[in-house]
Amino acid sequence: MDGRRRQPRFGEGAYQLTDETPVYVISVAAQLSGLHPQTLRQYDRLGLVSPDRTAGRGRRYSARDIELLRTVQQLSQDEGINLAGIKRIIELENQVAALQQRVAELSAAVDGAAAALRAREAQVHASYRRDLVPYQPPVPGNALVVWRPKHTGD
Repeated sequence: MDGRRRQPRFGEGAYQLTDETPVYVISVAAQLSGLHPQTLRQYDRLGLVSPDRTAGRGRRYSARDIELLRTVQQLSQDEGINLAGIKRIIELENQVAALQQRVAELSAAVDGAAAALRAREAQVHASYRRDLVPYQPPVPGNALVVWRPKHTGD
């Protein structure tokens, strides 16, 4: 996974803007994030914030990228974390998000398998013969003994 988002194409239905849609050129992204455009280029080179690219290789930032730029600035200036540390934090947050998604997928798969197992169990129970009477062992003290004398050849 290289971090690139698939861009919607015209003709694939309605074009919708989301937080992931790359719409801001670097100068607008710099103004929105409160950073210098050169800082944005440096963050891109370091892999902290990787905007999408146009066909002419120009950077296009999304609303999510702008939020990430603000987070990087806050961690760097307010918390005193160096850029290598910030990069590691971002990587770990992305990894946690991916693992949470995987857990949700596996949980849904387990729930589906459990439902299928319950359905199969109900199907098996429904196939039992109802004309058979289950065996119950005799209760002590309630047994009936029949005695027949032996016939001797009269």
